[in-house]
Amino acid sequence: MATYKKRGFKPKNKAEEQRFDEKESTTAEVFSTLNESASKTEEWVSKNQNYILGAIGVIAVAVLGFLAYSQFILKPKNAEATNELLYPQQYFEQALQNIVAKDSLYNLALNGAEGKYGFLDIIEEYKGTKAANLASYSAGMAYLDMQKYDEAIAHLENFSSDDDILGALGKGGLGDAFMQLGQPEDALGYYESATAHSTNDYTTPKFLYKSGVTALELKQNEKALKYFQRIKDEFSSSDEANTVDAFIGMAKSGK
Repeated sequence: MATYKKRGFKPKNKAEEQRFDEKESTTAEVFSTLNESASKTEEWVSKNQNYILGAIGVIAVAVLGFLAYSQFILKPKNAEATNELLYPQQYFEQALQNIVAKDSLYNLALNGAEGKYGFLDIIEEYKGTKAANLASYSAGMAYLDMQKYDEAIAHLENFSSDDDILGALGKGGLGDAFMQLGQPEDALGYYESATAHSTNDYTTPKFLYKSGVTALELKQNEKALKYFQRIKDEFSSSDEANTVDAFIGMAKSGK
């Protein structure tokens, strides 16, 4: 192997010449080792290239498969599920406006009719879609209004949303269900979660109020006072603000 020598370099004596030769020898050994390593690497790649190409192929197929699933299966499935959701949602909205027939209307919304899917069918048949998520919310709220609190909890726990209003209502619905089951500690946790989910003029004072009332029931007056005071300070035009002074007085008096 050719070695590099500094131009114009001449050893001054025999000892220096010997050191130079040793340095050249060491350099040659380093390059020789690098060449051997490179050869071994090339040999390994050559022997295992089928495995390497296979691994790359598996990764590529997985990525393409996910993209194809999203494009050709998930998107059409979402569209189909959304279309199916329109039918039970009509009965759900009718139930909210018809106190007398609400249970029968809720049952139609939950179970479907005339060959059409209800919320429960959509949840089962279209798992992972946005429509199934919304169906979980509607089913939970229907069961809550029907006083079937365990079923309400089961469905609302499967619902999640980043929407300011809907997300807060889902958490608040869980609070209502636990409150009706005589579990105020759990209820308070969900009311607080609903309050923290977003700040708006509709759900925030509603769940601040419920948080305060529940905290009073649990003898957590300091916490209750904080919630009622926030209604008074930040949401003075809300319906909840109309009676908040009385609750502030109760919280302060320790009653």
